[in-house]
This record gives sequence, C-alpha cells and structure tokens, in this order.
Amino acid sequence: QVQPVESGGGLVQAGGSLRLSCAASGRTFSNYAVGWFRQAPGKEREFVAVISTSGGSTSYADSVQGRFTVSRDSAKNTVYLQMNSLKPEDTAVYSCAAGRFFAVVAGSYDYWGQGTQVTVSS
Repeated sequence: QVQPVESGGGLVQAGGSLRLSCAASGRTFSNYAVGWFRQAPGKEREFVAVISTSGGSTSYADSVQGRFTVSRDSAKNTVYLQMNSLKPEDTAVYSCAAGRFFAVVAGSYDYWGQGTQVTVSS
C-alpha cells in the first residue's frame, strides 16, 4: 500500500504563499488520484483539490479556485499544492490522500497522510 506524507506547512501572512508537498512512501503514486483536504478547528473536513493519475485533470473547491494549483511530479513520486494569495480563512490542517478514483469526496480515498498545519495571519 502507499503511505502519503505531507510537508511544507507553516505560518504565513495573509497574501503570502506556501507550497505543500505530498510524498509517497511504499508504493508509487502513479496509479492513484491524489486529493487535498483541509480541516479547520470546529469545522468539518472539506475538499480542496484533486489531480488525476496522469496529471491531466484537476478540480478545485470554489473557495480556492484561481489561488491554489495542484500538480504532480511522477519522477519524484510527489504531488504539490501551491497556495497563493492566502487568506486567514485558509488556516487549517491540510491532508493529502490517495485513491483509485478522481473524486471530491473524502470517503473515496483509501490512504491518508497525517496532515500539516497551515496558519495564515491577518
């Protein structure tokens, strides 16, 4: 099985940028769609972005469309989430997940990372 591992979180001021990485340990990511989700304190987990196995298809939540970009580097077995123009409401724990289907629903994913904290100060 594949084990996603996130990195790149931190503290940033509003308007700034961060790039999150999701690396695969164990098996390769190449056969999996990879989704990003986030959960803020007191709120339910929500979909952020997803990229297909080939990288040819992506989808974003309306709240991040135009600000966030998901990409994958097969050679490095890593998926990235570039986050620009960050807002305080983007503060959350961000997790990546691998699954067989290109999906926006968390239940469709089989393997989850432990998450990385992103904090955006105003």
